[in-house]
Amino acid sequence: MGASSTTVAAEEGMPPVRKAESKSPTRIALIRLRQDKVAMTCAVIAAIYVLIAIFAPLLAKLEGQSPTAYHMDMIDPFGYPTIGTTSDHWFGIEPRLGRDLFARWVYGARPSLIVGATATVITTIIGIVIGLVAGFVGGWVDRVLSWFIDLVLSLPYLLFAIATSALLVQAFGGAEGAPPETVARVRFISLIMVLSFFGWASLARLIRGQVLSLREREFIAAARVLGVPTRRVLFRELLPNLVAPIVISTSLALPAYIVAEAGLTVLGVGLVEPTPSWGVTISSATNYYRADPLYLWLPVLGITILVLALSLLGDAVRDAFDPRTRR
Repeated sequence: MGASSTTVAAEEGMPPVRKAESKSPTRIALIRLRQDKVAMTCAVIAAIYVLIAIFAPLLAKLEGQSPTAYHMDMIDPFGYPTIGTTSDHWFGIEPRLGRDLFARWVYGARPSLIVGATATVITTIIGIVIGLVAGFVGGWVDRVLSWFIDLVLSLPYLLFAIATSALLVQAFGGAEGAPPETVARVRFISLIMVLSFFGWASLARLIRGQVLSLREREFIAAARVLGVPTRRVLFRELLPNLVAPIVISTSLALPAYIVAEAGLTVLGVGLVEPTPSWGVTISSATNYYRADPLYLWLPVLGITILVLALSLLGDAVRDAFDPRTRR
């Protein structure tokens, strides 16, 4: 029996020859992503925001304040706070109502992340399913779905978002005289619905284009010849080859939805009181930014840092999954 290459190399005083390990494109992309210092820094920042949102009650309790407690004794007759940052109120209190700004800030991370993450998950699922079906089935199904995709993409997003949100609020319990908690809950759900409706179409078009090219490959033709069910072909054969565009689209969609939530809230068609949202705080702080700039800049900086970190992380993910990019 002949000696192995490792044994021969050891007898000749040479280092053993190791067989090269094959790596999938996804694994190569993850390795490149871990080697990117900017991406890792942004991922840590995003993780910190997630932890802030999760442990908001604990952080507020650590300060000893509640986001809904009013401190009217610290407000002057004109509605301005009589104190600044103190050991009891780390960021001060808000004008007119006297609620603690630090507690409002940590709780404000929750709606932004929940709305952004929920809309991202919903649009990703819808976009993947419709894109897979339209690209693989073809025929009249593809024509109908493609027409619907083009219709959604052609709608003026901002105008329809404002009108749709108002209609949903009126239809699902936001009528005049309803409790503020009910209105806030309906606004929260309607905002997710609006963002989800207008967000899936671009991903569906991208997935459809990818499927049109993949369905002519040999492994798809072989699966059809063998009689593999269509559902298995879609989700077991095609979907694993679409990981890169899906991950890229998802990583770029999340910061866009966070900005959209804040923007629509400032315009008056997003979240409302008593929800402790950053967008709600920005909308209220525009009347006091000269007298109390911290009131405005706290949520603005919170959104800016989070969106910048997620955007840079999304760019890094795109570069890592793009085989034409080399760092």
